[in-house]
Amino acid sequence: MSVITITKDNFQREVLESDKPVLLDFWAAWCGPCRMLSPVVDEIAEERTDIKVGKVNVDEEQELAAAFQVMSIPTLVVMNNGKAVAQSMGVRPKQQILSMLP
Repeated sequence: MSVITITKDNFQREVLESDKPVLLDFWAAWCGPCRMLSPVVDEIAEERTDIKVGKVNVDEEQELAAAFQVMSIPTLVVMNNGKAVAQSMGVRPKQQILSMLP
């Protein structure tokens, strides 16, 4: 499955009402570590059809970043049944990210 761009307009439908767990990647274009993590997140999206993967640009979606208390990026949040069940900050190895997923 491909990565979905998450905005405040589609957050309810794509994340809160999702029948699958959702991995959210909070990022920004100017963030070096975000660019390092992005291919790993894309790879997980391609491999795991049982989850959704969404990217939230913190510069464009400041309300969502504030709602999740994102203080530094990249931040990954795993949502399941409309609730945040796991969160990590900074670049993580793929295996560590996969271990966060249900």
